[in-house]
Amino acid sequence: MQQAHASPAGDLAPEEQGVAIFAGGCFWCTEADFDKLPGVLSTTSGYIGGHLANPSYQQVSAGGTGHTEAVRVRYDPRQTSYAELLEAFWPTIDPLTANAQFCDHGSQYRSAIFYASAEEQALAEASKAALQASGRFDQPIVTELLPVTTFYPAEAYHQDYYQKNPLRYTYYRHGCGRDARLQQLWGKHP
Repeated sequence: MQQAHASPAGDLAPEEQGVAIFAGGCFWCTEADFDKLPGVLSTTSGYIGGHLANPSYQQVSAGGTGHTEAVRVRYDPRQTSYAELLEAFWPTIDPLTANAQFCDHGSQYRSAIFYASAEEQALAEASKAALQASGRFDQPIVTELLPVTTFYPAEAYHQDYYQKNPLRYTYYRHGCGRDARLQQLWGKHP
């Protein structure tokens, strides 16, 4: 169900693993982007921030639950840091568009960073401020910084969708204009 990486997690107890939650529009794409990073142990697509317990994809995508599609990232703090994950996150999203990402519109597709501690909040705020101050964009960065609430894993068919359905995933990602917009915003991605 979750992407396993070459990073050996066997000697790392769950409480020693780092956990971060990011929303970057469609969780299939956000999951695929984070799975490529060194030190990421697993990713889980899900929903966060709403008022309905155990929401379904149909409920969230309809827009009435207050949830956001997001990805929970489990990582090895010996190999990567929360700050490095933040740095990797920005070029995978459109930080200038509120309540939408690419072809997906509605607050359920907004970009957000969910922090679980004062330290994570400070790192997220500093990262966002540095991007705004960089001069890369004339418009304000609208990606939200929000406290972690209950994270509900999405249905099994959404997990690792890009691996289970590579043709459909590629068609969706291209058709949605995600990579074209990312190149427009961030330039050629290595």
